[in-house]
Amino acid sequence: MADSAPVTMTLLSTGGNNSGGFYTYPYYFSINGSQATPLMCDSFANHVSVGESWSANVSGLLSGKGLFGKQNLDYKAAGIIFIGVMNGSISANTGNWAVWNIFDPGVTTDPATLALEMSALAEAKHTKAGYFRGLVLYTPVGASPGHGPQEYIGERTGMTTPEPESLLLLSTGLIGIAGLVRRKFSRA
Repeated sequence: MADSAPVTMTLLSTGGNNSGGFYTYPYYFSINGSQATPLMCDSFANHVSVGESWSANVSGLLSGKGLFGKQNLDYKAAGIIFIGVMNGSISANTGNWAVWNIFDPGVTTDPATLALEMSALAEAKHTKAGYFRGLVLYTPVGASPGHGPQEYIGERTGMTTPEPESLLLLSTGLIGIAGLVRRKFSRA
């Protein structure tokens, strides 16, 4: 995904999941004035408050431009967990704590959360980058780990761009149909 101009993010509300006194996924944001968009926080040591706004750069999950740099294995593991939370196979609380522990080791000692983290890191080693194509990072401009607003993981929004393979398949089909029509009219 190509980088975009910075967006303005405003934290509208938390989804109500509270674990150990901390809110976990979903965090609802207005992005450039849009309706509520659910995102997952990946930076435990940074903090934001409901109503707070800031500028963030939007980039692909594996772009190497996130708050934690080029830690692609860690971002892949976080993406695997995020997708699991999104599809309901992982609880929001456990998933968010596992993501936090990936980037801020030691924030939890819960055995189930640590097992999820280790499993996601192991799976990430063998998962191709294309699996994460639809995921993006919202990285606060000027932030660093422990300083500034939090970074968030979300799904790409807006119009999707067809993959080259899909365009090739569509083009081949259209050429085939055009050939059939041409043959039919040439016989008539």
